[in-house]
Amino acid sequence: MIESRSFLISHDAGSGVVTITLNRPERLNALTFEVYRELRDGIDALGTDDSVRAIVVTGTGRAFCSGGDVDEIIGVLVSHPPEELRAFTRLTCDLVRAVRACPRPIVAAVNGTAAGGGAVLAAACDIRVAARSARIAFLFTKVGLSGADMGAAWLLPRLVGLGRATELLMTGEFLSASEALGIGLYNRVVADEDALPGALTIAESLARGPRDALAATKRALDAEAGMTLKAALEFEAGLQAELMTRPDFRRAYEAFRRRRTDGS
Repeated sequence: MIESRSFLISHDAGSGVVTITLNRPERLNALTFEVYRELRDGIDALGTDDSVRAIVVTGTGRAFCSGGDVDEIIGVLVSHPPEELRAFTRLTCDLVRAVRACPRPIVAAVNGTAAGGGAVLAAACDIRVAARSARIAFLFTKVGLSGADMGAAWLLPRLVGLGRATELLMTGEFLSASEALGIGLYNRVVADEDALPGALTIAESLARGPRDALAATKRALDAEAGMTLKAALEFEAGLQAELMTRPDFRRAYEAFRRRRTDGS
């Protein structure tokens, strides 16, 4: 199992669910260079660990993640030369690449404020469960940067539509949990104390599902974004044919036959 100085990690061996908890509550779980690197490398590693079947990401304290640390990232970057700035922006994008490329389902438990890079991290996850008091904003234009950061201009339109995504990325304004739920940015909104338990319940359910089929579904959702219908149909035909050779498909068929024979 991975180790980190930047976040807490727990692995429920029974369910196969790993929980990553950002753990800088005094800084509202702001991201630093180290946090970006460790999250990227950690998620990459978890995606290749056969004992891991689903992942939950959450934060300690009042925030899910408040984005880049003002002192440790933003204050440093203003004096960096262009080549170092490009290295940093690629690092931030690498985190989103790791989340989307990870074959395991990733559920965000948005326990509080999600802003900037933290908002994009939540958007990159497969499913989002938010506390009723949680707020979310894509703040990049507020600091003179493009709202299209860390893949936000790819992720958001697919979640909430182009019109809403344009508004969120251009204004940088906060949304309440109920507003985010209403436009499809969150999957569920629950009582504050139920954000993490709610996310764990979903992750545990997914962990019991067919691993290869879930990984293929996640891969298809991303791959088909740039395809024509014809190409997507061909891609899905090949994907399904491949999965039909896997043990999970036969097990599901045999379980169905048993249930029908038993009358259940």
